[in-house]
Amino acid sequence: MKYLYEDSDLVNNPFQCFYYNSEWCTFPIAPHWHYYMELLYILNGAAEVHIDGVKYIAKKGEVVVIHPQAVHAIYKDKEKENEALVYAVLKMDMNRMTLSSYYSPKIKSIFKLARHKKTAVVIDEQAAKDMMLEAIFHRCCYESEKKDYSYDMIILSELYKLMIMIIRYWQDRGFVIDEAAYADDDSHDIYSITKYIDENMNKALKVSEIAEQCGMSYSYFAKRFQSVYGKSCKEYIEDMRIYKVEELLVYTDFDLSYISQLTGFSDCSHMIKSFKERKKMTPKKFRSEYVRVAADGTSAGRAPADFPEELKHLT
Repeated sequence: MKYLYEDSDLVNNPFQCFYYNSEWCTFPIAPHWHYYMELLYILNGAAEVHIDGVKYIAKKGEVVVIHPQAVHAIYKDKEKENEALVYAVLKMDMNRMTLSSYYSPKIKSIFKLARHKKTAVVIDEQAAKDMMLEAIFHRCCYESEKKDYSYDMIILSELYKLMIMIIRYWQDRGFVIDEAAYADDDSHDIYSITKYIDENMNKALKVSEIAEQCGMSYSYFAKRFQSVYGKSCKEYIEDMRIYKVEELLVYTDFDLSYISQLTGFSDCSHMIKSFKERKKMTPKKFRSEYVRVAADGTSAGRAPADFPEELKHLT
């Protein structure tokens, strides 16, 4: 039996950026849903996108906004059936989009309100062009492909820019950010609790205390967390810590003892044991392997084969 839910690895992949071509990828995209916010930029052809039972047509140069947990499917528009449908895809865990102006609610709260108010799902070609959205999509896909130092920070900065442009687009068409968005900012739920975990990763986190943040009993929280993230809260914390250890091993020269402190492990030996269980090698070996590969030039990255010629200067 095929389920509508599409597994989302929010731990290791808080965002995904890639190109999709109907000629050489699985197509059409059957109805499904996930916890990511998803944005599409149509590069060629035209798409018929079904979102929560409503059909939208998105043409070349237009952007489609698909909110988290929305059931959606993607087909070719019948008028462009003979053309390849090519589009760029950006997916993101909105709970990681935590920056905001002092006077503004968090972006996640604004988008949640926008969905409730049924704001535009398709951004027209001229507006997308005026906001230079195509370059943002290509930059994110390019950085995701290369994975150079702090590529994730560059992608996040581009995603923030994109989110703000979309909010402005909605505001120009009557969308008002009201008190509902501010109220949503002050609450933790099972979908936003990962932000709390991230912010307190260097501490001795207890699942019981995390459950309290959500206003849930320990048993109910554990069940809901497992259902949403496909793993226990304890496993999530451990996986996230290992992910952060990886980054520190690759991009800093911190010693293992200091890295264990930064990532909330009880001691260095605990970190080494956990890392080895998941990565099948010690942190020291992992670091030396990465340095060796980088020295060989095999991790330098490259622009995707279909990276547009007019944007090659970005490389």
